Amino acid sequence: MTKPIVNFLDPLSIPDENLKYSIVCSKYQNTWVFVRHRMRETWEMPAGHIEANETALQAARRELYEETGAKEFSLKLIADYSCDWKGEINYGRIFFANITYLGELPKSEIAEIRFFKDLPEDLTYPDIQNLVFEEVNQILINNSNSHVNCI
Repeated sequence: MTKPIVNFLDPLSIPDENLKYSIVCSKYQNTWVFVRHRMRETWEMPAGHIEANETALQAARRELYEETGAKEFSLKLIADYSCDWKGEINYGRIFFANITYLGELPKSEIAEIRFFKDLPEDLTYPDIQNLVFEEVNQILINNSNSHVNCI
């Protein structure tokens, strides 16, 4: 089985028109937020496609609300990334959200949200999500004394 090759890049290094996904690694009350799609039994970070005429930031805000019910949160821009899987390269932008208020989960493809102290074992995309999780953690640790890339 071919594993994807993920490269992390400086924030805003990929032109907006080349971005396809926004990933929002999120915390609520000091626990990590993961969601379960209705068609799967595994966990994933809130994320999704950037729609036409939508920025990566707008997509991150929309996906976070649609997949978790988050109504109040702060976002930090973490990094851009490339993912090469089976010869197809896609680009995305990674954000970190600190959720302060969760409303009701909107009706969507998401069946439930769950809170974890660490990365869950049963991931939908283990060869990508574990790397994203590690990258976000490292950047947050390295920049814990500053307001890096607050948006």
